[in-house]
Amino acid sequence: MMVKINYFFIFFILLLPITLITGPAIPDITITLSAIFFLFSIIINQSYKNIYNNSFVKFSIIFWFFLLFVSLFAENILLAYRDSIIFVRILALPIFLIFLIFNNNKYLKISVGVIFFSVIFVCIDTLYQFMNYDPGSGFGKDLFGFTPDWYGRLTGPFYKELIPGAYVSKFGLIGLVYLVITIKNKTKRNIISIAYLTLVGVITYVSGERMAFATFLLGILFLIVFYQKKRMVFLLSLLLIIFSVFLTNKIHPFYNDYKILESTPYHLGLKIEKEYICNNNSKTKCKKIINLQPRFTEVIKNFKDSPYGQIYNLGIKMFNDHKLQGIGMNNFTYVCKNDNRYKNLIKNYDCPSHPHNIYLQWMIEAGIFGLIFFLAYLYFVINYIFANNFNKYSLISFSTLLILFWPIMSTGSLLKNHNGISTFFIVGICLVLSNLKQKNK
Repeated sequence: MMVKINYFFIFFILLLPITLITGPAIPDITITLSAIFFLFSIIINQSYKNIYNNSFVKFSIIFWFFLLFVSLFAENILLAYRDSIIFVRILALPIFLIFLIFNNNKYLKISVGVIFFSVIFVCIDTLYQFMNYDPGSGFGKDLFGFTPDWYGRLTGPFYKELIPGAYVSKFGLIGLVYLVITIKNKTKRNIISIAYLTLVGVITYVSGERMAFATFLLGILFLIVFYQKKRMVFLLSLLLIIFSVFLTNKIHPFYNDYKILESTPYHLGLKIEKEYICNNNSKTKCKKIINLQPRFTEVIKNFKDSPYGQIYNLGIKMFNDHKLQGIGMNNFTYVCKNDNRYKNLIKNYDCPSHPHNIYLQWMIEAGIFGLIFFLAYLYFVINYIFANNFNKYSLISFSTLLILFWPIMSTGSLLKNHNGISTFFIVGICLVLSNLKQKNK
């Protein structure tokens, strides 16, 4: 009976990259039930001693108990305890992957295959939406009929979520492993790898997610420097991405059919005028004024007044007032709205749901010791990879971790279902990639 249940959970865990596309519900149910099953499984099989002796597991448990302890001092204790308690299922996800799923290389190979085809699907769907453009209404329907609510942004197959670029940038390099282990012909493998990486890079750019694009290029640069045997593959991929982005900017009307009326660093601070053929009269031109997110250069020049500058300034102010204990897990919005010290620090923008930087979030919500614990957690992740048969797949793992945890960027919250589950699922895969034997030396 336990064996059949085990296969059931393995099946749904392997499908996580696909179910993440459908929304947060299925992945959340999957990892919650998997964590409960994993706990019962190790008790029944009396394997908890072997698992607990692993230093990464020990620290994950200590990390979670710290979050429960620090929640005693939260501004909203109930909110902090709720999110600290349920965060255990996300912390348990890499452990579950290591000891119950990917102790069999067959499942790991299936998983990277699922990731590869999921990334390809998201890229094709997003590209279709990008080509389905109208200057009056912006990007149109994807293959499922989803249309973005925001002008100039892409959803791909994620319904209302503007995250296709983040998805393919996170999973993209893991998907590359599938090509490495399945295509035996070196020339063919290299050509397909270059085409694949170029496609992922272009999609992260056209999605409008600037940080996803920047960090993906950073991951490619890392591999150019350290993955010597494949240096030419990554270098050619980078050059093709840059050329494709340049060409896209030149020929796609979205980047050329407007006039800038006003450009400020504020939220929706870029005001543009679009001119296009009216739908009901082909001889008449219509005009439309649209407010978009500020340009990257405008944000950099006036960072203090930009939405990110205001959010970070608010976060630093909160940290200075709660250095040791923090404000409490997921208390950022609550404190912003209910504490008079912070109400007027955000202008032209509502109180955000999180600080938009994972390191700043740990520092604000769990105090300086919370940040130290999170940095220590990342150390254990990296140390696990180093100590576990370091190989070419380990380099891809490091590059992927760089994309996930590069400190100087805007990020989602790890406490939110989609971002937390996808991030820690990828962490789990990175931890065990070094178990794959190098067949092509």
